[in-house]
Amino acid sequence: MMSQGVPARAEALGARLRRARVPSVPWRSLLCTEPELSRGARMGNSALRAHVETAQKTGVFQLKDRGLTEFPSELQKLTSNLRTIDLSNNKIDSLPPLLIGKFTLLKSLSLNNNKLTVLPDELCNLKKLETLSLNNNHLRELPSTFGQLSALKTLSLSGNQLGVLPPQLCSLRHLDVVDLSKNQIRSIPDTVGELQAIELNLNQNQISQISVKISCCPRLKVLRLEENCLELSMLPQSILSDSQICLLAVEGNLFEIKKLRELEGYDKYMERFTATKKKFA
Repeated sequence: MMSQGVPARAEALGARLRRARVPSVPWRSLLCTEPELSRGARMGNSALRAHVETAQKTGVFQLKDRGLTEFPSELQKLTSNLRTIDLSNNKIDSLPPLLIGKFTLLKSLSLNNNKLTVLPDELCNLKKLETLSLNNNHLRELPSTFGQLSALKTLSLSGNQLGVLPPQLCSLRHLDVVDLSKNQIRSIPDTVGELQAIELNLNQNQISQISVKISCCPRLKVLRLEENCLELSMLPQSILSDSQICLLAVEGNLFEIKKLRELEGYDKYMERFTATKKKFA
């Protein structure tokens, strides 16, 4: 026969536990098995495989905003048919040298908003690459082989940590558009005269000196120098009188724009500006 004191002791114990406010735990949460814990990882791999399978058919691999910390090794299977890779808005800090150089048919590579600090020399193997977009990374320089990207037309390196205008760019004969805004460039050297670009964006740097050679750029039509550290006396007048430049943007420097209009050669610049404006009207 059960002792009469047992229910009383049980009730007293329950009261003490309630006073101690021991949190209740749903019993189902205690039964989570290992396969259930790893299901998320399996779903991630499954999604990646789906992207790879789609890219095999389309030639386009796009995987943005996924928190990736490294270049997907699964792309090894696609080196012979990918035309476009977009891995923007991830956390990738390097490109695998042995893999990146194998995408010999690649035309567009985008890794905006990642954590890249260096680019491998093997990048130069991408002889068909036309568009390279690496905005908002941590690049301080370009590899010495960068000038071998012979098909490159558009280069975007805004929001990096470049301290100089990379001389390798002057070897790129088909380069049309260069965006080096929001870097740490302090001057434009004589080598700029060999640049083949049509548009050069150097907004929001620290530029205080510009070589007169910039007026020798054979195709340069648009030059953006807004929000730099330029005195009017450091702006070569040949940009106005003897260049092909038809759009010069210099707002936000250390002089008033109305002073620019007083410089010799400004009338010639305005003729080019007006002619271009009419052409595209």
